Amino acid sequence: MKIDLERMGDPRVFRRDNGHVHIDASELHYRELNAMIKQAALDGATLMEIENVYGQRYIGSGVRLPVRIEIRGIPGNDLGAFMDGPEIVVDRNAQDGVGNTMNSGNIVVHGRAGDIVAMGMRGGSIFIRGSVGYRAAIHMKEYMKHRPVLVIGESCQDFLGEYMAGGVVVVLGLDRDPGQGLRARHVGTGMHGGAIYLRGDIDPHNLGKGVEVSEPEEADLEKLRELVGRFCAYFGGDPAEIMAGGFVKLAPRSKRPYGSLYAY
Repeated sequence: MKIDLERMGDPRVFRRDNGHVHIDASELHYRELNAMIKQAALDGATLMEIENVYGQRYIGSGVRLPVRIEIRGIPGNDLGAFMDGPEIVVDRNAQDGVGNTMNSGNIVVHGRAGDIVAMGMRGGSIFIRGSVGYRAAIHMKEYMKHRPVLVIGESCQDFLGEYMAGGVVVVLGLDRDPGQGLRARHVGTGMHGGAIYLRGDIDPHNLGKGVEVSEPEEADLEKLRELVGRFCAYFGGDPAEIMAGGFVKLAPRSKRPYGSLYAY
């Protein structure tokens, strides 16, 4: 498909008011839409409002400028992949791969998200109001001051934090009854860095091998209060009430969980 930017001159599709850009994506192929987004960012746009999004993938991917992108609709896979700096706000659900290998920035989803959210994420933050699918935070990592954050408002499916090497994951479980633990299985399988905080509890049978459960220390609680406060600022709710639900911390027992299998 030949990609051009001719439709950026069509006011029914693309409108600009100084640093504010409005895009109607209803008839745009994902390549056209992403070309427009990247060009508008290079041209100095600070706010983009994108309406009628119907599964176009890679929105915001590879953008390295501090622009705010507001999406009205349901973006497709790999929203914000390799993103470095922007803020993306989605008014509904998102599909698979949100924040794939993201470097920095912030993604806020007012609905739920699909599988492999925050896969390989290296920095920045993702806040999901609802639940997420399988293998959230797989291969999440951190380096020096770059410590990625994923906050999930409701629950998740199996293999949360698989092969996780760094970063922070918080699962608030706001869809569960008081005292009901997280039902996802194989949580933290292969985990060798970072921390997962669960509001409520988890059956030890649902943990991956090599993961230990402990009570959060004061430094952990301070971080949790900050993240819960941000969550409530985005989506509403009472931070004190959420914190009162109690948390457990999951962390790896070893930084080399498979050392005896693959090294001699």
